[in-house]
Amino acid sequence: MKQTREKHFMTTANMARIAILAAIASILFLIEIPLGMPFYKLDLSNVPVLLGAFSMGTVPGVIILAIKSLIGLTHSSSAGVGELADFIMGLSFVVPAGILYQRNKTRKTALIGMIIGTVCAVIVSVFVNKWIMLPFYMGAFHMTMDELVAAAHWGGVDSEWKLLLLITAPFNLIKGCVISAITFMVYKKLSPILHEKG
Repeated sequence: MKQTREKHFMTTANMARIAILAAIASILFLIEIPLGMPFYKLDLSNVPVLLGAFSMGTVPGVIILAIKSLIGLTHSSSAGVGELADFIMGLSFVVPAGILYQRNKTRKTALIGMIIGTVCAVIVSVFVNKWIMLPFYMGAFHMTMDELVAAAHWGGVDSEWKLLLLITAPFNLIKGCVISAITFMVYKKLSPILHEKG
């Protein structure tokens, strides 16, 4: 069974699609959109990842995500820490959405999958930021947690957990919703290309 599934997605056409979607994701990874939140900028690089997961399966989606992250290492400004965090949060978003959609390929299931993926990504983002990103920022800028929280300049944020729950979580909720909405709108239109036989 496993060998059959591997053969199913490891076709020449799918490998070409994986490469193209990974290239697009890598380019989008470079384009950051400010949202007015401290430390955070929106990027749409997981749209091609989701498109790959929906059209070819969860494993190809993860491969696209991994390639995007590896390419991101070549121009990393965080010694790979940001790329690692992005990869972990991307997994938490794409894997639930991809698995659910592959079980029942309908627009409703895709929407439910992306909602579940967004919720998972929001939860994971809190702990990834607590254990990976915030320690990195403190080390890179030689700041204490109190100084880092003060640098957020965000009303009502005066502790680490408030930073995580009032800034990190809402940002990732917005990011998940935007990526889900774009994917939902374009998937049907791109479906003939994404499923074209090679």
